Amino acid sequence: MTAGSVERFYDFHPINARQILDAVAARGIGADAITEEVLQQHDQDHYGGTAATDRLIVEAGVRAEDVVLDVCSGMGGPARYLAWKTGCDVTGVDITASRVEGAIELTRLAGLSGSVRFVRGSALAMPFRDASFTLAIAQESFAHVPDKPRLLAECARVLRPAGRLVFSDILHRGNLSAQDKRELFSGMTFSDIATAEGYVEQLRRCGMEVVRLVDLTQEWTRILVERLAMYRSLESQTVARLGREHFERYDRAYEHFVGLYQSGVLAGALIHSRKADAAARAGRN
Repeated sequence: MTAGSVERFYDFHPINARQILDAVAARGIGADAITEEVLQQHDQDHYGGTAATDRLIVEAGVRAEDVVLDVCSGMGGPARYLAWKTGCDVTGVDITASRVEGAIELTRLAGLSGSVRFVRGSALAMPFRDASFTLAIAQESFAHVPDKPRLLAECARVLRPAGRLVFSDILHRGNLSAQDKRELFSGMTFSDIATAEGYVEQLRRCGMEVVRLVDLTQEWTRILVERLAMYRSLESQTVARLGREHFERYDRAYEHFVGLYQSGVLAGALIHSRKADAAARAGRN
């Protein structure tokens, strides 16, 4: 899978900066009245909305003094919400230029540019120095990223000693067929869906200890059924912007994706891991 395929997927995603601003305008709210409280009702493009981000905040123990990296930050909803709710400093990195541009614009409108910023870059070669962050987060984005060992090693590299990596992701239970893999890649650009056991092993290999793993499969199955209905409710807007063929192709792909949750093939989890500090590493040597 190439970076270009992910960029094309999100360039034509039903949820984008224009759609978010149109939804805000439909509430009678002008651009000069946009706040984070307004945006968070529309920009949380991950499973569970602000409730899921609140759970991540609690699980990660986010503090005002944290320096946070949002990996594959998309439209920037979680990054803005974290900074607004906890007072921490957040940097988002995403490979899709249109998502980065949209995130920057929405953050400016919300008045959060002083504490939240976004840069374009690959999660496999992040443009940050070693030990730059105390916390890295991600929500349902790692399934798009090939080469999990390299991805997790990059996350570990940019974390300070004792830094945390807390992320949720799409998983499979070990029974994902080759045909379903091809269809998920073609329709959803999921290039590498891991298992929970695979993540635990790869995290261990790059010096990360798994603190907790929370199974979200049942919750996500319900949410995904609702999201399919939501995307279908945007049919007229999506067809007007992208055409009937695009809408129907995405609808088929998402229906297949949701079906794999309903049939017990796919799963989901929130994984909390922590980088060993210098003292712990010395004790093992």
